[in-house]
Amino acid sequence: MKGLIGIAGNIGAGKTTLTDFLAKRLGWDPHYESVADNPFLQDFYGDMARWAFHLQIYFLQSRYADHLHLCQGERGAVQDRTIWEDVEIFARNLYQMGHLSEREWQTYYGLFTNMCQVLRKPDVLIYLKASVPTLQARIRLRGRDYEQSIPAEYLASLNTLYDGWIGRVRDVPVIVVDADHLEMLTDRAKMRQLLDSVESELARRQLTLPLGHLEPPTDALTL
Repeated sequence: MKGLIGIAGNIGAGKTTLTDFLAKRLGWDPHYESVADNPFLQDFYGDMARWAFHLQIYFLQSRYADHLHLCQGERGAVQDRTIWEDVEIFARNLYQMGHLSEREWQTYYGLFTNMCQVLRKPDVLIYLKASVPTLQARIRLRGRDYEQSIPAEYLASLNTLYDGWIGRVRDVPVIVVDADHLEMLTDRAKMRQLLDSVESELARRQLTLPLGHLEPPTDALTL
């Protein structure tokens, strides 16, 4: 059975760089988050309340289509951000901030719940854990204009949700990477160690056993 690795992490954590590295080393196909062609992203960062629902619906349908496509490929796949992060992190955060109304959240949540029933789950989930100063530095470095005004508080709230979600993942191996102290383009020793951990998890699962599953999203109203 073909392998599937999910790369999870906040904005600027280094997901794309790690996706490139693992795909090349494993000989698998990389799949990237749809950003450049997203018609709502720039508007969203200018007015989150106005565009939150539009943005999240776009991301959800785009990532769902990408997930189905990568599972049909001839080789294993490494995915830059998973569809589970859309609901557990980004949509939930906007809901808690008041940028998604109750009916928008319930509509979105119901759509996601139906979608995820038919999705294959990752064999390994890698979480790039980074502090807000690290995220801000990397966001500045990559120079996307619409990201430069992201508030530190917004990144911090996403980090809190990421930590909570990772703690609830069940039956899928999770590798937590300290992204504050990992320079993926230059730190060969740590990248070798990470690759060994990934290969060990893939070998342990043998890719012939029934796949585990991520714990379903918790009831939004209890958080």
